[in-house]
Amino acid sequence: MSDPSPKSASESRRPPSLLVRIWPVYVLVVVLVIAWQTGLTDYLTREKLCEYQDVLKRFVDAHPFSTFLLYVVLYAVATAFMLTGAWITIAGGLLFGLIFGTLGTMIGATIGASLLFWVAQTSIGSVLRERAGPFLSKMEKGFKEDAFFYMLATRLIPIVPFAVANIAPALLGAKFREFVLVTAIGIIPGVVLYTSIGTGAGALLCLESSDPLEIAKNFIPAFVALGIVALLPVVYRRHVEKRKMKSKLDENE
Repeated sequence: MSDPSPKSASESRRPPSLLVRIWPVYVLVVVLVIAWQTGLTDYLTREKLCEYQDVLKRFVDAHPFSTFLLYVVLYAVATAFMLTGAWITIAGGLLFGLIFGTLGTMIGATIGASLLFWVAQTSIGSVLRERAGPFLSKMEKGFKEDAFFYMLATRLIPIVPFAVANIAPALLGAKFREFVLVTAIGIIPGVVLYTSIGTGAGALLCLESSDPLEIAKNFIPAFVALGIVALLPVVYRRHVEKRKMKSKLDENE
């Protein structure tokens, strides 16, 4: 009796079902049930959250330089270990405000990304190559055509994960100075967006007024940054189309 035929590659690589992919929802539900049963939800009222925020801000005001430096170091370490997330940037806006929160995140993210870039150029690069493997071949063509613009596009537009955008340029031979400059410039829209969300959310917690205009005013920077981020793919697409048209004209000449 012959063995059953093996599954095809497409069947074996079939993505997990929706019920499996939404596992974070299950975790959130369990956490909420535990918090409700243990009475932790009594400490998560708007008044309590505002009180905790005031305590943290008073601590930051009392130690502005050390807390800012600590935030930058933590963000750099988290970026270098590929652990960064929007929540850290939002926390920066909550604690330091829009200007210093944005500045601290930009410095920390740029330092962490630069460290990861440098590590990728060492002997550890082979390990990191596996992490960037699925994206590396896709990025190689665009990178060879215009390395600076392509790196900038990966920063301004979430084409690839942030960690891969730090590793791949090093593996593709990018210059360190160009990488640092592109990183510092390219992350600005996203950083401003999430930092302003944290700033607006922090103000909203302690806002006594229920006027919609007063509430919306705290999120104006987030709306502006969101609009810029939304327009970036359009600008990128037009730029790519112009370059394709130019290359075709050059070929016809």
